Amino acid sequence: MGIRAALAFHGPAARHATAVADRLRTAVDHLTLVEADTVEGARALMERARTGGLDVLVVLGGDGSAHHGVQFCAGTDVALGVVPAGTGNDLVRALGQPMETLAAADAMAAALAAGTRRKIDLGRVDGGEWYAAVLSAGFDSAVNERANRMRWPRGPRRYDLATMIELSRLRPGPLVVEAGEERLELEALMVQVGNTAFYGGGIPACPDADPSDGMLDVTVVGRLSRLELLKMVPGMRDGGHTEHPMVTTLRADTVRLGGDNGWLAYADGERLGPLPVEVRCVPGALTVVA
Repeated sequence: MGIRAALAFHGPAARHATAVADRLRTAVDHLTLVEADTVEGARALMERARTGGLDVLVVLGGDGSAHHGVQFCAGTDVALGVVPAGTGNDLVRALGQPMETLAAADAMAAALAAGTRRKIDLGRVDGGEWYAAVLSAGFDSAVNERANRMRWPRGPRRYDLATMIELSRLRPGPLVVEAGEERLELEALMVQVGNTAFYGGGIPACPDADPSDGMLDVTVVGRLSRLELLKMVPGMRDGGHTEHPMVTTLRADTVRLGGDNGWLAYADGERLGPLPVEVRCVPGALTVVA
């Protein structure tokens, strides 16, 4: 029986759709193109494709598109493939796939032809939303929230400006972290719970996170001044920040985040809502083509 696949995309990623589809068609028997203007529309079209006996969903886009693909494929027999054509691309990076769109499409076609698939773990938030990469709360999620409200400037500069504004407002907050049998209560700036290592376009927030070990890695950044945080930032690019004396790392299969801090949780760059949240690692919840 042949492979029935769907290629889902929207927005700017559409400019790559024809070239990517041509490559995928060399490795599958049937390919459905799923293009929609809204997330709800895309999910409805993907559900329609599922009723036709879908084997693989290939998402063409950035981290937001990959996140919605994860919601569709998690806990099912439908495998997920991601071809990067947007911002961040942290799941693609964690899976060790090419970061350039057409090179990734060629690699995806080769993996489909060879039947190369594997299971990875996912995080699940309060028994509902799934995520593949990193859940964060605190300073970094505040930057995300502000950037999402801004209409200018466009592109990466918007996040740079949002970061500068939030730095000027930087205040530690009370945070409670329960990771397995361990409990932390402290003044902190931010916390990340990683299924994979990367977030924010390649920052290894949880550098040792492994999506096949059945565990979540937690990185807690404690009370720092603006200057101390700025000094730590270069180390975040190579994971060296976890050696800082005000950074604590934990590992557990279930993590609870709380505290009277007003923080929002973001996962895979998508807004989830305010703390408290409980995150559970679900082993082997997603099949990926990689």
